[in-house]
Order: sequence, then structure tokens, then C-alpha cells
Amino acid sequence: MFRFGRVTARSNALALLAAVALAVGTTATTSAAATGNATTDHTASLAKNGPVSVAYVEVNNNSMLNVGKYTLSKGGGTVFDIGVIFAANINYDVDKKSAYLYFNENVQRVLDNANTQIRPLQDKGIKVMLSVLGNHQGAGFANFPSKEAAEAFAKQLSDTVTKYGLDGIDFDDEYAEYGKNGAGDPNDSSFVYLVSALRDSMPDKLITLYNIGEAASRLSYGGVDIGPKFNYAWNPYYGTWGVPDISLPKERLSPAAVEIGGTSTSTAASLARRTVSEGYGVYLTYNLDGSDRHDYISSFTRELYGSEAVYTK
Repeated sequence: MFRFGRVTARSNALALLAAVALAVGTTATTSAAATGNATTDHTASLAKNGPVSVAYVEVNNNSMLNVGKYTLSKGGGTVFDIGVIFAANINYDVDKKSAYLYFNENVQRVLDNANTQIRPLQDKGIKVMLSVLGNHQGAGFANFPSKEAAEAFAKQLSDTVTKYGLDGIDFDDEYAEYGKNGAGDPNDSSFVYLVSALRDSMPDKLITLYNIGEAASRLSYGGVDIGPKFNYAWNPYYGTWGVPDISLPKERLSPAAVEIGGTSTSTAASLARRTVSEGYGVYLTYNLDGSDRHDYISSFTRELYGSEAVYTK
């Protein structure tokens, strides 16, 4: 992912409001109110007061189960409400001139072992999403050649959610390299068609936006604004504050973004404090690994929830 944390940290490493919104299992009182009449498929964790916490996990190197290892010392609720599998890819078939959903062996392993890698998190009330990312092949969310092509890719996404019992899809429009392999340049209609079709096919699942790239700047077309079709959107630059430019209320946005262990604890705490003081409903973290990070995580849980974080192996 690109983020200031992602750009710098990652480069150094290599490089609804919708009425049908799905409630996040461990959502706080504030965020539960934001989800309205939503329903949940899994056992809810103990309630907590404060924003929804999101953890991206690089599954090439780390286990999704790490997301469920942190609880709050006060009340016992899970620290993280959403765990994001990072990442599947949108690839391009040059011969067929079409995009397709691709899983590397590590992502595929997580999905194939959903009963041991995903279900334990969901049983704690944590929602598990799949992030989809460009793969340097020319295909992205913003250059489908037709509405039908966008809808076909949406079906691949929704079928994956159904097959593996996931809670939703996250869009991260990086590394597409638009125009490569003759895949075409970005257009204004593609992402609108894609998200609209995906929302229609999974009305009770989560759809989130990592607010970066060509797709993120093309959220309306033909009189349709897809902003409200997303459950949440977040800032893509770690260690910074930036409000996503999307038609969602504050309780659905994360202007704060931190890389665990990469963003300083003082910055993580400051961003969490600002999230609460300015009334935003989401706090985004990236790169949760298998180490005991409770001291670092406590720097922001104290501000978000008034509680220390507890780590359990």
C-alpha cells in the first residue's frame, strides 16, 4: 500500500452511510449508532465505547489471528473491530483482455483455511475483509472497458465473499500501472459500475475504500454518487491526518492512519486523541505482526477507549 507510512515504510521494506450497512461486531456505542439497523452474522464481542479500529495484516508474513490477540483491560472487548487480509490482486489476462481476481499462495492459504484463520476472529465479533490491490499488470478498478466487464469483476468479488464466508471487500487502487499491457487508461464510469454492482450483490456486507489512486478520484458518474455505498473510507498515508473526500458522515471516516511500530507512539496517540475530539468514527492501523505490541497499541487505545491493551498469545 502506498501511505506515508505506506510509502516510506513500505518502500523501505521493498516499498453506507447505506441503510444496509453491516454492523461491526465489536463496535463501540458511538459506531454502533452509526450503523443504524445493521445486522451481524457472528457472535458479538463485549461492547466498547469509541471508534471502530481497523487492522491491515500483510499475510505474506503474518497471521490473521494476530488481530484477535488484543483486548481492552477495561471491559474486555477486542481492540480491533475489523481485520483486513492484505491483499488479493486485480490481474490482467492479456489474451482475453479482461481483469480477474488473483490470490497469491499466502492469501489463498488464509482463505482455504478459513475455519482456523478467519472463523476464530469472527467468533469474537471481528469482521474479516479482503483487500484487493493492483498488481503492475495494467488492470485497475478504473479502467474496465464496459459496464458488463465491471459487473463481471464485481461478481468475482461477491462470489469470493460468499465462498469463504468473508465480511466484505476493501478497495486499494495502487500499483495498477494503468495503460500497461494495453489494459486501457482510467475512465470515469468503471469504479461507479463496479461498486454499484458489488453493493447490489452483497447489500449486507462491508465495502471500504482505501482513499488513493485513480478510482478514489472517480466516485460519481451519470448522476450516481457511490460514496454512500461504502461503509467506511480511510486516509492512506500513515503517520498523517487527512479526511477522505467522500460523501460519508464523520462516523464512517478515518482521517488518522498509523503503521504499527512504524509511526511513533506519540503520533499514534495524538491521532487517536484528535479522532475522538473531532468526532470521527474510525481509526486505521497497518502492519500488525506477531510480536507483542500491547505497549504500542495502548498508546492509542488509551485515547480511543480509555483503556490499556492486553496481549494474549
